[in-house]
Amino acid sequence: MNFELTGQLHIKEDVVEISASFKKREFVVEVINERNTDWNDYIKFQLTQDRCNIMDNFQVGQKVKVSFNIRGRKWEKDGRVNYFSNLEAWRVEGVEEAMAPDAPLPNYSEAEIPPVSPDEDLPF
Repeated sequence: MNFELTGQLHIKEDVVEISASFKKREFVVEVINERNTDWNDYIKFQLTQDRCNIMDNFQVGQKVKVSFNIRGRKWEKDGRVNYFSNLEAWRVEGVEEAMAPDAPLPNYSEAEIPPVSPDEDLPF
């Protein structure tokens, strides 16, 4: 199952070596709740192995799009069964901010507007 989520990078952890053959890196993305920003979601993802370096190019506060899979595992210890889930990121991309609606439009002078040729006829 592949999913995508866009939000602002909130936390970027260091790479942690769990064993000689396994390493991971966790990061958190804040997703704005459009109804009430007091209830924003903070989604924790993990990168593993050679993908840990993906986060090197991103800064906290930057808007990102995360492509990820949901992974679930069963874990048994001392006769007790537990289940856990991970959001396994496999791609992170920077997202360009669109111009805000309140931002002023560029001011063009008449000299910067190209002339219209006389034979150009628009149907409206």
